[in-house]
Amino acid sequence: MNDAIRRNEPTEELAILAQAAREALSDGMVERLAITAGNALELLDRLNDEGTRSAVHLVIDRLGELHKAGALDTFFDTVMLLHSARNAATDTIVDRLFTFVEQMVNTIGTEEMGAFAANTRLALEEAAEETKGSPSRGGFFAALSLLARPETQRSLSFLLTFSDKLQRRTAGLEAA
Repeated sequence: MNDAIRRNEPTEELAILAQAAREALSDGMVERLAITAGNALELLDRLNDEGTRSAVHLVIDRLGELHKAGALDTFFDTVMLLHSARNAATDTIVDRLFTFVEQMVNTIGTEEMGAFAANTRLALEEAAEETKGSPSRGGFFAALSLLARPETQRSLSFLLTFSDKLQRRTAGLEAA
């Protein structure tokens, strides 16, 4: 620095700085600086509001908690996944998705399926209640005597037939 600037009073230095800034800035730059300063002051004014201040503190606290738990990474990974899915979704994929959802709603939303689900739930609840109260006799002979009962044989036959039919249908779908 030269000696003339060092000997200047602080007010003179500010005046020289203001003059240099005035000469360096165009009218457009001054206008943008004024708008930015106005927006910054408006933001500071809003942060002085008690409700806004407490909300900002809460957000900062929660961000800290999310970061400590590692959930912030999960959140941003989820956002990236959603963004990627949105970018990858073509009209054909969206159309096929809506067709699938419509078919599922039409299939599952029928009265017969509702009755089937209700009957299944009731049967499971009744079976659980009935077997909960019966004492369990352990051992090989107890199992053998259970297998000798006609209702046990019918149940096992039904389950085996059902399993076979389900496997055949699954294999048929996989082959198609």
